[in-house]
Amino acid sequence: MKPIKTEPENNIGSKRTSGVQGEGDYASAREFNKAEKQFVASGKVSAAAKAAAPKSEAEQQEMLRAEEAGKRRAKK
Repeated sequence: MKPIKTEPENNIGSKRTSGVQGEGDYASAREFNKAEKQFVASGKVSAAAKAAAPKSEAEQQEMLRAEEAGKRRAKK
């Protein structure tokens, strides 16, 4: 019987600094949270929300359709 390998055979370019990669990457989560807090503290949230708002009724309908399409694909 062959032993089970725990490390990938080709780990070129992969650095395991946090122990978890992908959606559970703790270092990336900390960086994101820090940047998000800085953005909120900057006072630019209202301006960004206004800039992201739909510019026309057609654009608003398109955004609503896209949101519904995303919800249909979401896990429940």
